[in-house]
Amino acid sequence: MPKHILIPVDGSPQSTAALSFVADEWPDAEVTILHVINPAEGGGNPSTGIPSGAEEWFESEKERSALLLADASSIVDHSVRTRTGVGRPTRTILDAVEDGEFDHVVMGSHGRSGVSRILLGSVTEAVVRESPVPVTVVR
Repeated sequence: MPKHILIPVDGSPQSTAALSFVADEWPDAEVTILHVINPAEGGGNPSTGIPSGAEEWFESEKERSALLLADASSIVDHSVRTRTGVGRPTRTILDAVEDGEFDHVVMGSHGRSGVSRILLGSVTEAVVRESPVPVTVVR
């Protein structure tokens, strides 16, 4: 039985399903919910310096993250810790896992297949492949 579970969330129905799954399956586990702000989604061209509006975008994303984490916390009935990371989602999640604090990861799957999965990549798939701890994928 996992003792400390990391649940990365993005606000999707799949990440909500992952939260519910943990609440049902491991009600006594310690839980940390992680949301990652991806600077690549902020737009702009990195070679031209800080894009116009970048600070406003980042502040808006931090507020969105706080709301998303509050909503996610309400799904898990027991006490949870929340964390906001900044960076590429896959790397940020794996860095959190590699710190050794967690013994299990539970993530939602977006259910992509075929060409879509190859072209768009998959954070979940990369975490499953590279994680040093077990990963449960919830659909």
